[in-house]
Order: sequence, then C-alpha cells, then structure tokens
Amino acid sequence: MSDETSVLSLNYIGTNPHIRGGRPHIIGTTIEVSALVIQHIVHRQSADEIAADYHLTLSQVYAAFAYYYAHKAEMDTMIEERRHYAESLKERQVGSRHKALS
Repeated sequence: MSDETSVLSLNYIGTNPHIRGGRPHIIGTTIEVSALVIQHIVHRQSADEIAADYHLTLSQVYAAFAYYYAHKAEMDTMIEERRHYAESLKERQVGSRHKALS
C-alpha cells in the first residue's frame, strides 16, 4: 500500500474574460456561480431543484457551492456589487418599455 496521495480534480468552474465579464461560471455554460448560490441561499432552493432548473448535474451545482465557500468574501462582494448595479438600473428604468406608474 502506498503512502502517496493522489489529488483528483473536478474541473467544473472557470473564468474567461469573454464569458460573463470574467465572473466564475459553470464550464460549458454561461451560468454564473453566483446565480446558483443566490438560488440556494436567498431563494432556499435545494441542489436538486437548482440542477433541474438550470439543466445541470448535481456535481456542477455542488462544485459551484464549493467554489463559493472557498472564495466567500470575494464572491459576496461580487454579488453585492451586482445587486447595487441592478438596483441602479431599476431606479433609472433601464430596459423598461413602460413609464412608471407614479
């Protein structure tokens, strides 16, 4: 029996400046890690539900969770920045086809 440890890697998460602005995503898709994490933490979806909704394997979903927890501070900052950006677009009604009902 050998005392050598083999490190096995499951390469499901990637970054590419041409995909989602370089934000971490599931390789082979444009689905951001943050989208899956938000579904799980904020919307309380299970890994099985997320896998079904996004047409991913459970391995891909859990890899996204693992990536998130390994880079939590950085990911939380990224998620918060994206939330603020979305709120600013909403306030300016960017993308709205209708006038505000005020």
